[in-house]
Amino acid sequence: MTKVAVLVGSLRKDSINRKFAEALGKLAAGKLEFQFVELGDLPLYNDDLWENPPAAVTRFKDAIAAADAVLFVTPEYNRTYSPVIMNAIHWGSRPWGKSVWPNKPSAIVGATIGAIGTAAAQGALRGLVAGVGTILMTQPEVYFTYKPELFDAHGAVANEETQAFLSNFLDKFAAWIDKTK
Repeated sequence: MTKVAVLVGSLRKDSINRKFAEALGKLAAGKLEFQFVELGDLPLYNDDLWENPPAAVTRFKDAIAAADAVLFVTPEYNRTYSPVIMNAIHWGSRPWGKSVWPNKPSAIVGATIGAIGTAAAQGALRGLVAGVGTILMTQPEVYFTYKPELFDAHGAVANEETQAFLSNFLDKFAAWIDKTK
């Protein structure tokens, strides 16, 4: 089974991006295995910490290295991605020569209650994710406007049209991972 490290850029308990990512994981069952990687315990990036790297950093880098691909799930803060995502990317890219990102298939999605569904955040994040060497899937794009009525009581996608749209994305992502391995 293809293992996908899922990085959710919101730490909030009731994060819609966490709910969205979990719903995607349910839809992906049987073709992709989602592994949610904790980001909240990563300290702010500080190059001095490499002398004795925090356990959270080592755990994070090991999780990314062991995954077949990465799915970035970003909220939109002030028309850009979250600092949580940026911090994780920085930790994964260092120390020099030991980045976990190069040649790792990746994709970006995000959810918001607003009409543009994290389009600005995803656009900004694309440059950073490509810049650290991931092999970024650029199509199809998922700018998701989160509406609770699209999901059932267990967090699964309940709306058939939404289910078809998101399943198509997951199928394309699985194919992208296979193609880029």
